[in-house]
Amino acid sequence: MKLTHVSPFALAALLALSACGKKDIEELPIPGDAPPASTGQTSGIAPGSQADFMQQMGGKEIIYFDTDRFNIDDIDAAALQQQAQWLSQYPGKRATIEGHADERGTREYNLALGERRANAAKNYLASLGIDTSRLSVISYGEERPVALGSDQAAWSQNRRAVTVTID
Repeated sequence: MKLTHVSPFALAALLALSACGKKDIEELPIPGDAPPASTGQTSGIAPGSQADFMQQMGGKEIIYFDTDRFNIDDIDAAALQQQAQWLSQYPGKRATIEGHADERGTREYNLALGERRANAAKNYLASLGIDTSRLSVISYGEERPVALGSDQAAWSQNRRAVTVTID
């Protein structure tokens, strides 16, 4: 194939593609060398840490509530059971349960509702065998939203209780 006219852009693209074809040769271990020592932690996350809790929960450190409600439904119960399992694995760990509300309602009402939500989660964890002396609650009411906006999508994300482990 004879190229009589090649645009500068096509030439640059051709050169870039040809450079991508080279691969580095992977170093292979020398026979008889010992493999690197394993620490047992592949992720670098310390067992029993807040990062470990977050990783193990996979989003289930948060439970959500309906408007003006603080009851634990089946989805919340499953999340709290997973939290209780982790807390049972690390009996020296303590946790704070943060209660939150959406922006609707008075500040006082939302603080009280956040506290009822946090206490509902705490009581459920206690019913699963977690000692209440390891659990504390705090209500932020509407003061710490995770979603900004004045619509159903934002409000549903802000009506929550969040479990945070304490180191």
